[in-house]
Amino acid sequence: MTKELTQQDYKDLLYRQFALVGKAVSSNRRLELLDLLCQGERTVEDLARETGASISSVSQHLQVLKTAKLVNSRKEGLYVYHFLADESVGEFWRALRALAFSRSAELREMVQSIVEGRDDLEQVSHEELMERARRGEVIVLDVRPEVEYQSGHIADAVSIPIDRLEAHLKELPKDREVVAYCRGPYCLFSLEAVDLLRSHGYKARRLIDGYPEWEAGGRPVQRGENSKPHRSEQSSDHHRS
Repeated sequence: MTKELTQQDYKDLLYRQFALVGKAVSSNRRLELLDLLCQGERTVEDLARETGASISSVSQHLQVLKTAKLVNSRKEGLYVYHFLADESVGEFWRALRALAFSRSAELREMVQSIVEGRDDLEQVSHEELMERARRGEVIVLDVRPEVEYQSGHIADAVSIPIDRLEAHLKELPKDREVVAYCRGPYCLFSLEAVDLLRSHGYKARRLIDGYPEWEAGGRPVQRGENSKPHRSEQSSDHHRS
């Protein structure tokens, strides 16, 4: 701060910088992009396909997030990958999400009716899953898209994306409970997986939240070459940005 900068100038500059972040997260689409990037780095085409938006629209939203220093990118050959600037961005997103949940009765009612309000859908805590997985009592099932599994997943989890699950049910043994997880506490993939598994006679429950929360808690994860994806369908989706 220079000597010529008044106290009011300082405050104006300070809050202007804070407002950059506020502007960046003022769009529901940009929040959805942040949520997806919490699962791992993605190309523009990946993100456009996941959100149903156009590539040009996603590119514009990413530029706003990059201006606010929430997202970075790297180029590898012909491809550009986008990712969270650092873990503090993921922490910020989870805190914002929790604040919105605590302040919005409408949001709580919606989540309660769709996700939490089912008496037959007891959720599994992190601690229970770690202990039962250590004893070999459960199968941990990752039902996110395989590109997200490859970016990082719960240690020793099996990958069968939700859109492939019904076709590969027979590869899951019925003598152990299946605990499904996906992107977070509001993601419906694991809910769909549990319904499907139970309808075919499996004992199944869903993790209380998702991979980002598991990783943020310092629990065992695997990435890259340590991954053990579903053997019959390796991911080959690399898209130009």
